[in-house]
Amino acid sequence: MNDTLLEIRGLKKYFPLRGGFLSSEKGTIRALDGVDLEIRRGETLGLVGESGCGKTTLGRLVMRLEEPTDGSIRFAGEDILALKGAALKAYRGKVQMIFQDPYSSLNPRKTAGGIIGEPLAIHHPEWQGERKAKMAELMAVVGLDQEQMTRYPHEFSGGQRQRIGIARALILNPGLIIADEPVSALDVSIQAQILNLMKRLQQDFALTYLLITHDLGVVRHMSDRIAVMYLGKIVELGAAEAVCGRPAHPYTKALISAIPAVDLMGRKEKVILTGEMPSPAAPPSGCPFHPRCPFRIEVCDQQEPVLLQRNPGYWVACHNSEVSINTLQEV
Repeated sequence: MNDTLLEIRGLKKYFPLRGGFLSSEKGTIRALDGVDLEIRRGETLGLVGESGCGKTTLGRLVMRLEEPTDGSIRFAGEDILALKGAALKAYRGKVQMIFQDPYSSLNPRKTAGGIIGEPLAIHHPEWQGERKAKMAELMAVVGLDQEQMTRYPHEFSGGQRQRIGIARALILNPGLIIADEPVSALDVSIQAQILNLMKRLQQDFALTYLLITHDLGVVRHMSDRIAVMYLGKIVELGAAEAVCGRPAHPYTKALISAIPAVDLMGRKEKVILTGEMPSPAAPPSGCPFHPRCPFRIEVCDQQEPVLLQRNPGYWVACHNSEVSINTLQEV
């Protein structure tokens, strides 16, 4: 039995850059530049990288909120880019999203019950008689009281609003939930509660998560596997413990070494990056990471590395075999 739920091949998304009043710059922004990725049923795949690397764009493409420039996306074996009309509507019921900002992602004119029940009203209007009971059930599941169903978003705390967003995502029994920075807008004291809730719901409802975040602490706590993205490309992919415990790509090493905490991840070295991530409108030649890489070698300047399987289930895009392969042999 094939356990692959989502399969992405050669995915690209380019945006035209048009000159404005203050700038005459023109060109193309390569938000995604050839991404291959698979998500297995029942797992959490963490997608991590700096702001602007293309993580959210990938989530929007999977949701069909944006159309790709090139590539393919298959969900449960079905080509979702070919879907239209009723078939596309049905697909969007199977894939739901938890948004980053629990303040702006909820309609302030709707009650909590109305927000949670809206997907059911859109996709299954014939279930009108059962809607209120389903809404109450989901509120209890995410830790809210049924009496709060008639309250409006401004009457809830940030953590409670995110629970409403989670209940809304669950009500259609989706196969895949895309969680885009689901706790970054919340107080630190609330983040662990929401993450633990998501883990419990995954077990109870057999959910599959695509977790998009810049926080490696969050992604390590939640994920089975981690994909590291840089400038629209996947540069490292493997089991969470291996990626966090023995990172093979210099960029992943730098992300982990930058975590300001007691050494809980077994990191042995400090990798300091210089400069900022290049613009996706003007990516460097060769390896996109080479201008910032402390381990670059001559080939990095001219030739782009390919994402290759270095160990079973572990993929790295790096020319410097001394950095990547030797590190992996310690895993």
